[in-house]
Amino acid sequence: MKSRFKNIAIKVLKVLGISIGAILLILFLVPIIFPGQIAEKVKDFANKKLDGELNFKEANLSFFNHFPSLTLTLNDFSLKGSAPYKDKMLIKSDEVAFGINVISLIFDNAIKIDKIFVSNAEMNVLVNEKGEANYNVYISDKTAKSDSTGTSLRLEKIDIENSHLVYNDKSAKILIDAKGFNYEGNGDLNKAIFDLYTEAKIDSFDFSFGGEEYLKNKKVDADLITQINTNSLAFVFRQNNLVINKLPVEFLGKLNFLKNGYDIDFSAKSTDSNLNDLFTALPPQYVEWLEKTKVQGKTDLMLTLKGKYSAATNAKPDLAFAMNIRKGYISYKESPFPTSNIEMKFKTKLPSLNTENLTVDLDTLFFNVDKDFLGAKIHSKGMKNIVLSTSLKSKLDLSKLDRALGLDNIDLQGLFSANVSANGTYSPTGKLFPKADGYVNLENGKLKTEHYPNPIENIQFKGKIKNTTGLYKDLSISLTPASFSFEGNPIYIHAVLSDFNNINYDIKAKGNLDVGRIYKVFAQKGLSVNGFIKADVAFKGKQSDAISGQYNKLDNKGTLEIKNIVAVSKYFPKPFVINEGNFTFDRDKMWFKTFTANYGQSDFVLNGYLQNAINFVLAEKGTLKGTFSVHSNFINVDEFMAGETGVEKPKSASKPVGNTTNGVVLLPINTALSLSANAKKVSFEGLSLDNLTGNIAVEEGKMKLRNTSFGLIGSKMMIDGVYDDVNSNKANFDLRFAAKDFNVKKAYNEIQLFKELVSAAEKAEGIISVDYKLKGVLDGTMQPVMPSLQGGGVVSVKKVKMRGFKLLGAVGKKTGSEGINDPDLSEFDIKSSIKNNVITVEETKVKVALFRLKFSGETNFGGQLNLRMRLGLPPLGIIGIPVVITGTHENPIVKTFSKTGKEVEKTEFIEGEKTPATPTGKDSKPEDSKKP
Repeated sequence: MKSRFKNIAIKVLKVLGISIGAILLILFLVPIIFPGQIAEKVKDFANKKLDGELNFKEANLSFFNHFPSLTLTLNDFSLKGSAPYKDKMLIKSDEVAFGINVISLIFDNAIKIDKIFVSNAEMNVLVNEKGEANYNVYISDKTAKSDSTGTSLRLEKIDIENSHLVYNDKSAKILIDAKGFNYEGNGDLNKAIFDLYTEAKIDSFDFSFGGEEYLKNKKVDADLITQINTNSLAFVFRQNNLVINKLPVEFLGKLNFLKNGYDIDFSAKSTDSNLNDLFTALPPQYVEWLEKTKVQGKTDLMLTLKGKYSAATNAKPDLAFAMNIRKGYISYKESPFPTSNIEMKFKTKLPSLNTENLTVDLDTLFFNVDKDFLGAKIHSKGMKNIVLSTSLKSKLDLSKLDRALGLDNIDLQGLFSANVSANGTYSPTGKLFPKADGYVNLENGKLKTEHYPNPIENIQFKGKIKNTTGLYKDLSISLTPASFSFEGNPIYIHAVLSDFNNINYDIKAKGNLDVGRIYKVFAQKGLSVNGFIKADVAFKGKQSDAISGQYNKLDNKGTLEIKNIVAVSKYFPKPFVINEGNFTFDRDKMWFKTFTANYGQSDFVLNGYLQNAINFVLAEKGTLKGTFSVHSNFINVDEFMAGETGVEKPKSASKPVGNTTNGVVLLPINTALSLSANAKKVSFEGLSLDNLTGNIAVEEGKMKLRNTSFGLIGSKMMIDGVYDDVNSNKANFDLRFAAKDFNVKKAYNEIQLFKELVSAAEKAEGIISVDYKLKGVLDGTMQPVMPSLQGGGVVSVKKVKMRGFKLLGAVGKKTGSEGINDPDLSEFDIKSSIKNNVITVEETKVKVALFRLKFSGETNFGGQLNLRMRLGLPPLGIIGIPVVITGTHENPIVKTFSKTGKEVEKTEFIEGEKTPATPTGKDSKPEDSKKP
């Protein structure tokens, strides 16, 4: 019996040994037998299936890199993205390994890739403003060539280890940065519809939306089940449990990829979670604070994003957020005055991500600090016209609140009390303001930050608001007083405003302020200021008196002095420096007694006055008037042209105004300013203007130039005209410019518009004069839209030498009159007009050597010609040869004894339509076409 069992055991061991040996033999032989075949077929497969540049250093086949899978490992792997990011890296990894199905390889001689392993990778996913992404590198079967390699992609597993993922979607304004990204996904990815089981861990997760950071350096642990439909490219998130640091989050929803966007239905919620766990999911500074703080209570969170997003159709999803806090408690370093009984019920909705439809519902906000309290409610809808219901009641010792919350970077003191309510509609256009009643007070306040050693102290603030009807006319607001002291200098403000239909104002301000030092208390990024302000002003009167011109009823007086004010803004590349400014107020005027300033290389001295300034500040449609003279030694216009882009035309001067890098110069609407300018030198886009003088008026959103003159290329030029911006990418202009006796060669080399209009001057030398009227449209780069140009005038030739002028050379060759080649021309006028991209030349007579020329006709900005000429032969030109010239400026076609020409192409400018390309002649190459 024992012998029998012994024999069986020996046989089993032999079978196991042979099997293990066979398996080990296969593990060693398969990579040896198939390496070249597998590597070549995978490479061939990648070239056919991937629309992106693929590179790797070497390929290795082994069972042992990702045992038990047979893997083809590509070392130093890189793959560039699809259009429009073909030059940007999509994936760069130490290694990318493809798992090979061994059974198919051995028995079917087919290479089926069922697993992908990625290690230590940099993954950069990019989507531009149009919704075009760099990850569309896989060529679908519809467009790919038939695959004869026997290689196929049948994924069952994706494994990503210790990688860095960046997802930057400019169309949705989403930025995700995941460091230490570890991911394992399993499922039958070969099916059209399958479930993907995912485990993911991220060491550091950042999430930004619209330029604002919402998550920073968060740890993420995720266990997900996602249903994927490859036919419609749709994702259903069926079971998704996340942990962000310690905060548990349940994530459900779906995502469908559309042609130019997404169809989204996301919801993320955390129910009955610990308030302490919520703080662990906040940015790092809160986590450091949390280590020293006792936090108790429960919280509920809900975030939803639902709807279609498409940059092409401007469709956007609905966003909603809700948060509840129950029985909250916060005590920093065991403060004797904890913040307790924290209750909050908050929800907000943003339909179509449109702030005009924003709704905010703060049903409850309440907490205690010792015996003090704060309670508030806010219900609002809209942003431009706000439907509002709110109340605030509070009695707080701010020093106790400071200690309870542990505000390390700020020292806050004072007794804050409030009892205010408002209910109704705020509508500036409808002259509506919610019914309101109440006060907000602060006594013996103090504010000190970590940015500056000295505090703002002795802060006193008594504010009142009252409106019994909900109308502008019954609204009254008062600050009696608002005062503080800073570094021994007291500042006092008293203000009473009433009847906002016809504002009745009584404002007083007095004090000295070191602007640079007080700025440091707040240290706002992107803005830096310095300097001193001294004020002693009083303003009292009614808006109607200012409007009607009853200035004797206004009691505006006082002085304002500023020195060494340096303002640095992220919107301009250089600082504005106001060296000195002395202003006095007298009734309706603000006089500029002395005002000197610099911006970069530019300097200004300004004298004059502003009128109606108080009404302009207080009233939405108040018009700012003024008369000034400005003197400058040098103005560099180019230094101003680096501001914000895409600014629409403002409705008032209080909104953004100025140059834009990709836009026209915008002007305020509600101004009536007159400026007398005198600048010794002005630099603009390579042009050097000397002794600029003139009168500039900015009225109703238009700039008018009157009697403006300057020296340019050794000649005096005069310009009168009107500039009117339509929006940020379009402006209209209407100019008359005259230049007497200027150098043709210099004008062609240095003035771009002259080069565009008179390109025949390229090979000319001499002196001419111009008197021309021209109107048209400027595009977003402040360049003229050529088909929009209309006008006419005279070019007077005083003395010009033409060398290598192809048109006359062709006429001379055709007629046997080579004496007209390279002529010296003098004392004649060319009258012309411009419309629909065509220059029409009136009949012009000129003497060329012994010949008498008479010509007229048309040419366009593409270089096409349709000219009629009579070549009068010596001695008196009585006998002439009729000539027709067609073709182009570079390739003229001359016919003698003919009156039949060929009409040049016209380009009609139609408002609102995209400007068509400038036509070019059929006989010319586009790159050779010249403007006549």
